[in-house]
Amino acid sequence: MKISIIGGTGGMGEGFALRWVVNHDITIGSRDAEKAKNSAEQYMNTALSSYGNSLKGTIKGADYVSSATDSDILILSIPYESIKLTCDSISNKIGNDCIVVSPIVPMERNDAGFTYIPFEKSMKSAAHLLAENLPSKKVVSAFHTISEVKLKNIKESLDSDTFVCGDDQDAVTKLNQLIGEIKGLRPLYLGSLSISYQAEALTPMLLNASKKNKLKHPGIKLI
Repeated sequence: MKISIIGGTGGMGEGFALRWVVNHDITIGSRDAEKAKNSAEQYMNTALSSYGNSLKGTIKGADYVSSATDSDILILSIPYESIKLTCDSISNKIGNDCIVVSPIVPMERNDAGFTYIPFEKSMKSAAHLLAENLPSKKVVSAFHTISEVKLKNIKESLDSDTFVCGDDQDAVTKLNQLIGEIKGLRPLYLGSLSISYQAEALTPMLLNASKKNKLKHPGIKLI
């Protein structure tokens, strides 16, 4: 499977690349193609030293527009405010069968702590905005409550759940299978893309609880 990660030079991108390269070919996408290539080289070296002969995939870097081309799964690990500009640039590059995944959380920090922007400012959820700017694409949301520190530590099991929202059941099924390849991560279907805000809003809640109670890299698991 070909997996592209726009915003792949960040912590989440690194974690996804290191976890999935065992079985898949990964493209790291960035506005700065040279930065993407350097990050991809570093990730690949880490993967080679960690997986050895069991490594089946590769990691390469490219500009973010090129990385959207010829992908089976496209992860958009980008800021909320960059959604429209990014979608305008890549919408014609994405194949009809490509699954676009949003781990995006619109939040900010003020004196009260971390807050979810759509609730505070009557704005749209990240998934809603993404689907609006990528009409007819297979958009799924997931990974909102995953610790990037734990995700990058490929020797560690995440021991967490991630809520998945989407309207295309085939896309949801394929993403769930990919999620299942990450050690200790369980996908839980939450519902249609329209209720993705319920999952997105959990991130600021987790960060507030983490800070107030001195918890390190918390996640969510339903038992």
